[in-house]
Amino acid sequence: MPTIDIASLDPATTVVVATGNAHKVTEIEAILAPVMPDTSFYALGELGDFPEPVENGDSFTENAIIKAQAACEQTGLPAVADDSGLVVDALSGEPGIMSARWAGVHGDDARNNAKLMREMEGVADEDRTARFHSSVVLIYPGGSVLTGEGDCEGMIGREPKGENGFGYDPLFWPAETPGRTMAELEPAEKNAISHRGYALADLARQLS
Repeated sequence: MPTIDIASLDPATTVVVATGNAHKVTEIEAILAPVMPDTSFYALGELGDFPEPVENGDSFTENAIIKAQAACEQTGLPAVADDSGLVVDALSGEPGIMSARWAGVHGDDARNNAKLMREMEGVADEDRTARFHSSVVLIYPGGSVLTGEGDCEGMIGREPKGENGFGYDPLFWPAETPGRTMAELEPAEKNAISHRGYALADLARQLS
């Protein structure tokens, strides 16, 4: 059940975050609030039970637009959404926009990581470059669209390491934290080099 009446919200001072992830709402608010003073941020699920749009875009940006556009149309409020994933150079950019369901089942981290290790067998260390990419989109009811892009550069390891994080974190060695995988970082360390954080900062610069 929705906890907030949409009719009570002012579109001039409200942004809907098209996610059910409370952590993501907190991260987005922390970066955008300073450049959007007096604005309140709400997760879409707080405003109603809306159907999820079909993410059939050909890029991270297109999928982020699909999610933000749907939330904007469903609520009549400005909406922000992101789409992110792992881009591996030796695999011609895969898993890319298919990152969450690359092995066939959405959100099966173990199968996705196992597939990544298989696909990267025999790839030399110097050719194992990769990045986590994030595209963030802010859409207004009038049709105005702003986009931000961010990357966390690194390498793909040969075996999983670390218990923190999720997704491909145990196999990803960020360039900014030599000697440790993303899954070996504390949350604050991970947030400091987050691809989503960089994308949000890019968006924030356009709003300031």
